[in-house]
Amino acid sequence: MQSRLLEKMCCPFDKGDLNISIFKQEENEIIEGLLTCSDCQRYFPIIYGIPIMTPDEYRQKSLEAPVMKKWGLELPAGYQSFRLDGPTTARALEMGDNG
Repeated sequence: MQSRLLEKMCCPFDKGDLNISIFKQEENEIIEGLLTCSDCQRYFPIIYGIPIMTPDEYRQKSLEAPVMKKWGLELPAGYQSFRLDGPTTARALEMGDNG
């Protein structure tokens, strides 16, 4: 994902501003990272340069979990939400926050 696209992006659910934590970047291309909505607290991982911003019912935790775990963002077993709540949110946003 090109870093210059960030200024044009918003949360697909509530149009809120997005924050970014970049985990892997090559020049202006974000390879792995995490977008979070400051309003609804949803998270959207960036995997292989592609932001996963589909509706919740179409997202696959099995696809997202390995990348999240790789960067220390493992969610509790049975966690059903695509929102970062409580202490998990704080830890996730502190890691590599560049936005």
